[in-house]
Amino acid sequence: MIDWNDAFANGAYIDNAASYIEKWTNSAAAFRKAHKNAALDQTYGPAPRNWFDLFHPEGTPKGPPKGTVIFVHGGYWLQFDKSYWSHLAAGPLAQGWSVAFPSYTLAPDVRISKITTEIAAAVSAIAARTTGPLRLTGHSAGGHLVSRMNCIDSGLPPEVTNRIDHTVSISGVHDLRPLVHTDMNTSLQLDSEEASAESPALNTARPDTSVTFWVGAGERPEFLRQNRIIAETWSRAGIKASDVYAPKQHHFSVIEALTDPQSPLTKELLK
Repeated sequence: MIDWNDAFANGAYIDNAASYIEKWTNSAAAFRKAHKNAALDQTYGPAPRNWFDLFHPEGTPKGPPKGTVIFVHGGYWLQFDKSYWSHLAAGPLAQGWSVAFPSYTLAPDVRISKITTEIAAAVSAIAARTTGPLRLTGHSAGGHLVSRMNCIDSGLPPEVTNRIDHTVSISGVHDLRPLVHTDMNTSLQLDSEEASAESPALNTARPDTSVTFWVGAGERPEFLRQNRIIAETWSRAGIKASDVYAPKQHHFSVIEALTDPQSPLTKELLK
């Protein structure tokens, strides 16, 4: 029998895992203080956590931003918000892209299917505030959510999906069925029907989807499996999908590359 609690236990296998949360908090706060060209706490819906931050490039060549990156945070749909991740905008901003970070209502206040609808609302609202192409990226649960935005039942209107020309899903959970057997499901409240319906790996992607499934090579075996299974499934369906296994990276370190405008992750997102 597989111990599914252990399979999804990232922090237990990362040295000084708790220190990453403090590091993210401090780095994000320092970034917001230093970066002046931003619209913070913009609303996209009626719920208390329906807010997003939007950062625009500074000191770049004249003209509008090249487009907008939307980063959706992780935390197993149970924790965190937009304020932990602001510093991850540094890489795309340096390349002339705007970057948005939405928050969303967390479980157990809502189910994952409701979170999917909130992210669709957030992406639509951000699209209305910006021009040019959209690039989606997200980490862990956020990786799941940006993959869901590329499914035919995402809830996004055509005028928005037509602007999404590439997605990088980082360390995403794409098959939710194993989560039914974890302790965290007390809060997630997944049943077999919702777990299947909200699993991008079991869903149908839009035919025009372009997506890279990115994971740290040193992550838990379940995350490597999740990355591989959706890349293979969507590729077999004719979707432009590829998978990457970043050397020497684990679940918490893998996203740090977004702070570097020349990192392979940032380049993949903006290619």
